[in-house]
Amino acid sequence: MTTPDGGTVRYAIYYGPWLCNARWMAQCERRCTAEGRVLLGCIWLADLKGDWSGRWAYLPAEAGTRYALTHCCCDYTTVNPESSRQLWAAARDAYRAAWATEFGEWPVTASGHNWPGHHIRDLAHGGHPTDPRNVMPVPDNVHKTITSAYPQCYSRGGRWSAIGPDLPYSD
Repeated sequence: MTTPDGGTVRYAIYYGPWLCNARWMAQCERRCTAEGRVLLGCIWLADLKGDWSGRWAYLPAEAGTRYALTHCCCDYTTVNPESSRQLWAAARDAYRAAWATEFGEWPVTASGHNWPGHHIRDLAHGGHPTDPRNVMPVPDNVHKTITSAYPQCYSRGGRWSAIGPDLPYSD
């Protein structure tokens, strides 16, 4: 993607799930505590990496950033997600169109099927079905893996309560 200054930005998404590092686990603990909840675990869902190259003060320059997408498994009350799923199903096409205006087309498989939209705070624990900060596109196989990790994250003392490495992959 071209930037206004004539440079370029390249984005890459690395998909987990991974154990949260100490920083993300502490952030989740603060978030849960602020809501009067107890932290049960943390899942590092994806890492967004942005690389910029262009000119600064007429000289060639490069910079980059990372943004971790994590899910904090606080001791939220379990709710029936069916009405939220129906709301998501009704809003899905419009959501993907809105996504496209900001980030480009919603990703599709080689056969032309849309990637699933993963709800970061899951619908069964009160996640909002159409909040742009709560839905991200993920490949189908990754979506199945992440979704199967959520019940483990909400179990006390499960795998997702452990602390992982600072960066769980190399690029």
